[in-house]
Amino acid sequence: MRRGYVGLAAGAAVLAVVAAGAGGYAAGGERDSASVQVPGAESADAGFARDMAVHHQQAVEMSYLVRDRTGDEEVRRLAYDIAQTQANQRGMLLGWLDLWGLPKVSAEPPMTWMGMGDMPPGQDGALMPGMATNSELRELGSLKGRAAEVFYLQLMTEHHKGGVHMAEGCVARCTAGPEQRLARGMVDAQRSEIRLMADMLKKRGAPARS
Repeated sequence: MRRGYVGLAAGAAVLAVVAAGAGGYAAGGERDSASVQVPGAESADAGFARDMAVHHQQAVEMSYLVRDRTGDEEVRRLAYDIAQTQANQRGMLLGWLDLWGLPKVSAEPPMTWMGMGDMPPGQDGALMPGMATNSELRELGSLKGRAAEVFYLQLMTEHHKGGVHMAEGCVARCTAGPEQRLARGMVDAQRSEIRLMADMLKKRGAPARS
């Protein structure tokens, strides 16, 4: 299957999952309405959906930046996979907020749902743990070849570590079953990619960021 069709198929799958989830949260089904309660606006479910949607959007941006700046197929394949996966997951998270009738933005600071709302504001656009700063994004956009590959792998490793921390928080705090399952999948997939990126950095004679 060619990549263009892979993206279309993945998008269709996300729509199908969100549509299927609507049945679980609709008040019309006796079984579902009795067992499922729509999360509140300041719940962990809503906070995770909002914050992870922002976190994922940056990963998509970084991945497309590096794809335009290297001809290395291994890095381009990883970047494509991360961009597609996280764009699709972002669609699911925003779809759930729509389904629950909840706002996509909150007056509360990021990470409040994890009890971290009082942490110092992120510097230079880094709103949450693991996120790259605006300066780092500009630097990634200025690099080419091996330098771009290494910097992307270093940034994305930190980004994934922050994402795993947030997803683990959802597993512990979220109450919506589909969202918990998505968060567990994020933890497993991103830990696997962290190991892969460590190997890719080693092949390029570069360390992870300390």
